[in-house]
Amino acid sequence: MDLKKALSIEDLRVIARKRVPRFVFDYVAGGSEDEVTLQGNRESFERLRFRPRTLVDVSQRSLHTTILGGPSRLPVIAGPVGLLGLSWRHGDMEMAHAAAAAGVPYGVSTVSMDSLEDIAREAGGRLWFQCYVFRERAITEALIRRAAAAGYETLIITSDFPVAGKRERDLRSGLLPANQLTLRTKLDILLHPRWLASVATQRPRFVNLERELGAGRDAASFLTSNMFDPALDWDDFRRFRDLWKGKLLLKGVLRAEDAARAVACGADGVVLSNHGGRQLDGAISGMDALPEVVREIRGRASIIVDGGVRRGSDIAKALACGAEAVILGRAVNYGLAAGGAAGVTRALDILRDEFDRTLALNGCCRPADLSPDLITTV
Repeated sequence: MDLKKALSIEDLRVIARKRVPRFVFDYVAGGSEDEVTLQGNRESFERLRFRPRTLVDVSQRSLHTTILGGPSRLPVIAGPVGLLGLSWRHGDMEMAHAAAAAGVPYGVSTVSMDSLEDIAREAGGRLWFQCYVFRERAITEALIRRAAAAGYETLIITSDFPVAGKRERDLRSGLLPANQLTLRTKLDILLHPRWLASVATQRPRFVNLERELGAGRDAASFLTSNMFDPALDWDDFRRFRDLWKGKLLLKGVLRAEDAARAVACGADGVVLSNHGGRQLDGAISGMDALPEVVREIRGRASIIVDGGVRRGSDIAKALACGAEAVILGRAVNYGLAAGGAAGVTRALDILRDEFDRTLALNGCCRPADLSPDLITTV
């Protein structure tokens, strides 16, 4: 299917499903256990309805906004997703180029398959670094210093990973726990020769970690054994605040008191997130947590929501309820898997058009016009 004929993120999802092997698609699309949280992320948007204003002059509209004190052409961030190189060759770089061209921030994952430095040098734009905290803190701190040296403006500390969620799709395919693909998965790969010829020639490598681990230590094995630190606590977060001089976000917040504590510890904002439904199954969504967090910290720090964004109207609902912006995960990853940077660009164009239409149909001319009185719950 021609990318230009894709009218929705769902259309891009369908293209991606055909283009990549099943294990890659399941890695992108799947959640943990029964995927209740994954489904709930969408339902939290679907429960909200608009109460639009009428007879408002909306002939002059602008989608430009400010996120964490910097300009963005759309109130979205292309979010951090690991292993983008499985969806498209040099997927992290492709995502970064598309985000920079669109004028929106891009969060680079710790487990990207292109290096922090290469992305900054070749793609530029507003770059954020999403950091997992390892038991070996020296490695975490080295990565943070490298991000600062490369010009990354924002550090995202991910807090909702004390242990790995049970992602049954990945366990069945053999992608987890240690990339031991099953025979069925290998046969499916052979049915995708274009993917095999391009992506599969780039062996998955966690290049950011390889440099810190040095010779004789395998990054994949390190991640399996050392990636998650269940001892991570507020004292650690304060130390990261001392180490990092740029903007700092805490990701994985779903409670108002945790949001307030993050701000007290020096966070510039919080990301309301359940890790895209990939960790605790049965958790509330970021949108569910948004009202109480807005009451607690609005005006003192940025509030960003992720999980379940598939339409421009979802972006508008989040902003109307008090978020500064949303993080896009699967929405742009489906675009990447469908067509590389061009697919990401198509995903952002679709969402931009939908968001603009939603603004106009609600009697709004800019993102700041979106307000709680425009929303009701069914």
